[in-house]
Amino acid sequence: MTASIRIAPSILSADFARLGEEVRAIEKAGADLVHFDVMDNHYVPNLTIGPLVCEAIRPHVKIGIDVHLMVEPVDALIPLFAKAGANLITFHPEASRHVDRTLQLIRDHGCKAGLVLNPATPVQVLDHVWDRLDMVLLMSVNPGFGGQKFIPSTLPKLRAIRAAIEAHKAAGGQDIWLEVDGGVKVDNIAEIVRAGADTCVAGSAVFGAPDADGGYHGVMKALRAEAAKGLS
Repeated sequence: MTASIRIAPSILSADFARLGEEVRAIEKAGADLVHFDVMDNHYVPNLTIGPLVCEAIRPHVKIGIDVHLMVEPVDALIPLFAKAGANLITFHPEASRHVDRTLQLIRDHGCKAGLVLNPATPVQVLDHVWDRLDMVLLMSVNPGFGGQKFIPSTLPKLRAIRAAIEAHKAAGGQDIWLEVDGGVKVDNIAEIVRAGADTCVAGSAVFGAPDADGGYHGVMKALRAEAAKGLS
């Protein structure tokens, strides 16, 4: 396990009228990544943002942009997001006809690549692509909307994937980040980290708790303090 936890605020919960200010504020508060949720009203029942918004926020932050594609099909969008400034692109295996090829396409465009597992997606979908992965993103809610409650059955699944990652590394494989997205809050992040997560997406928990000056130092400090308990 990593000695520190990465926190990736999801701009799905940000104020879109002041998006540049919002991403600058989370970076100033110590965010490690900007989590960027792309929904197409096809793979998931919601419609959000595309490459133009990614390109618009790229000059506002130096931290990485973590693009989560909830779209089907995925391949045509990958070059567009890579060009727009994405650093890491994840997608759902159900949305690609050739998962191995899509992972390689992401890497060919200079981004880190990852797979996203929905609550009902079995861990075994990872079995033949470990060598292509930079991240596994585990959904702890059903994708489509922000502000949902954390699904407790995510915890044993997290432990299983953490064990598989450590076994892969012990056999000489590369490091793979393990990210959790959905219902992550101050009161459960320690338990999530204890189960094996090293990267945590938090949307409404961050953007719903602004400081008096509009920043997010208070909630980010609280999330880090609780996450550290999961490492002890």
